[in-house]
Amino acid sequence: MSRVYNFSAGPAVLPEEVLKSAAEDMMDYKGCGMSVMEMSHRSKMFDDIIKTAEADIRELYNIPDNYKVLFLQGGASQQFTAVPMNLCKNGVADYIITGQWAKKAYQEASRYIKANAIASSEDKTFSYIPDCSDLPVSDDADYVYICENNTIYGTKYKTLPNTKGKILVSDVSSCFLSEPIDVTKYGVVYGGVQKNVGPAGLVISIIREDLITDEVMDKTPTMLKWKTQADADSLYNTPNCWSIYICGLVFKWLKANGGLEKMKALNEEKAAVLYDFLDSSNLFKGTVAKEDRSLMNVPFITGDKDKDALFVAEAKKAGLENLKGHRSVGGMRASIYNAMPKAGVEKLVEFMADFEKKNS
Repeated sequence: MSRVYNFSAGPAVLPEEVLKSAAEDMMDYKGCGMSVMEMSHRSKMFDDIIKTAEADIRELYNIPDNYKVLFLQGGASQQFTAVPMNLCKNGVADYIITGQWAKKAYQEASRYIKANAIASSEDKTFSYIPDCSDLPVSDDADYVYICENNTIYGTKYKTLPNTKGKILVSDVSSCFLSEPIDVTKYGVVYGGVQKNVGPAGLVISIIREDLITDEVMDKTPTMLKWKTQADADSLYNTPNCWSIYICGLVFKWLKANGGLEKMKALNEEKAAVLYDFLDSSNLFKGTVAKEDRSLMNVPFITGDKDKDALFVAEAKKAGLENLKGHRSVGGMRASIYNAMPKAGVEKLVEFMADFEKKNS
């Protein structure tokens, strides 16, 4: 069976070269006679895997020496709790609510601290990014929190908020390694890897070292203390070895394909193919303010639920998988992450044009 074009928002498409390399290593990794899934996380072999992965992501993102890179379990959602537990000294933090994941992070933080929603785009179904140039940042806020790319609603911050000197914490799960960033603008930047970097079960957190201390919230679980993980170089307990290994292969793939500047250009090119069609279509409509559109997640609708359902069903038959929108918003969504080839987006647009002719 030939591979389909997989537009899933996560777990999502991985580069074919990475999958082939992993397949070759499955039974016998580099002549050691066992799979990565079988080897000890304390072994020299795995130590090389995790250290190489860290060195490569540091190179890709140009991560300064005063930032730690942690490979953690629990996905991005577990960091919704870890962030306030590790950062809150005053017990106050400000949240900008631009989608479901920012809202969930805010709700989770509210269980432990005074979390303030200082801006929101919920009034227009999270279809835009609010003006963050002069927000009412709390004087005693320990940090300001954003979800930088909104997987469900398809928006993306093009300019980081003015935090007025407060620590910026950003969940970059669905735009992770899709373009260069200036890590020094963040106190903490983290992402679940299953959307754009690797298989599910791992979150990579990049944290400024001065924020990793023993001064954490009372009763913070040992496993949620960043210092526990940092002191053990992400090996306090058995990590998600397989996901770390695959992420390492993805990092190599990114480097071999020109790094993040090149990846950003390719992602802009792919997104333009789809957005240009949506802007000219009489049937399909994008749902996001043009200036805030994501390069990674593109939601769209026909305005008719029956036609939406028919489109998703017919697209599946044509080898275009996982185009159904998130259950909370309906419609369709194409996630066009790094590993989605331009040919896949062109095939989708070709199918959309044909569907429009038949169903207008």
